Amino acid sequence: MNKRFVGVLTFAFLVAAGASLVLYRVLINRPATTNAGPALAQVALAAKDLEVGTVLKEDDVKVADWPGAVPLGATNQVKDIVGRGVITAIFAKEPVIASRLAPKGAGGGMAAMIPPGMRAVAVRVNEVVGVAGFVVPGTHVDILISGNTPGGNGTQGTLTQTLLQNIEVLSAGQDFKKDAEGKPIMVQVVNMLVTPTQAEQLSLAASQTSIQLVLRNPLDHEIAKTPGTALQNLFNGGRMQPLPNPSSRPRTVSQRVAPPPAPPKEIPFVMEILSGQNKREQKFGGTPEVK
Repeated sequence: MNKRFVGVLTFAFLVAAGASLVLYRVLINRPATTNAGPALAQVALAAKDLEVGTVLKEDDVKVADWPGAVPLGATNQVKDIVGRGVITAIFAKEPVIASRLAPKGAGGGMAAMIPPGMRAVAVRVNEVVGVAGFVVPGTHVDILISGNTPGGNGTQGTLTQTLLQNIEVLSAGQDFKKDAEGKPIMVQVVNMLVTPTQAEQLSLAASQTSIQLVLRNPLDHEIAKTPGTALQNLFNGGRMQPLPNPSSRPRTVSQRVAPPPAPPKEIPFVMEILSGQNKREQKFGGTPEVK
């Protein structure tokens, strides 16, 4: 019994040793595989943080290896991007792509950020009008105007209405003006991107009314329809009162209509008819009297 058990055990050991030897030889003869690294491409990268309005120089960019797919609009030709203005902030070691640069010859500064057909209008604001400093480049605002309507009777008081909606802010910063004594004072100036028609409206509103900026979510592009409000409505529970009809207002002395002139007096045409010794007159339709 012991001899039989020893024989089975020896046979199992020999089989296991043979299988281990075969597996060892297979692993030894297996060709070694190398892990290939990602493909590298030469791309122009920002050498430092580039702010909006910067005109690129040769030391602002550098050509370096970029792993993976080349971003759309990237280039490895530094001469193609030198001299172009930055219209979107680029951080250090980011690829310099064409969509973040102004067209060739457009230069730098805010002018390069204005799309064709649009205009940039500057509006002077204070901390309240500028929403306590939260109006920054890239935000969107609505523009409210407050004033008295021309030709109104003033019964409703000051009127406030939304003039423009969803207007993009190009820049917001400080400017130096002079007061009545010639001393420099610091004021807040906001430049907004508008159409030519909106530029006319905003320029007139800035000189004739009070302007208030209203900050809105940049993802909210819906144009709200608002009727506006008047000072009288604030003391009337918010209920809108219709504006008085101009034709129903009493006229002043200078506005009263003069009575129509009297029609001209007609002079009849008279003809004398002689028949023998008899004489009679015949009247015909007259002509207007000329004075």
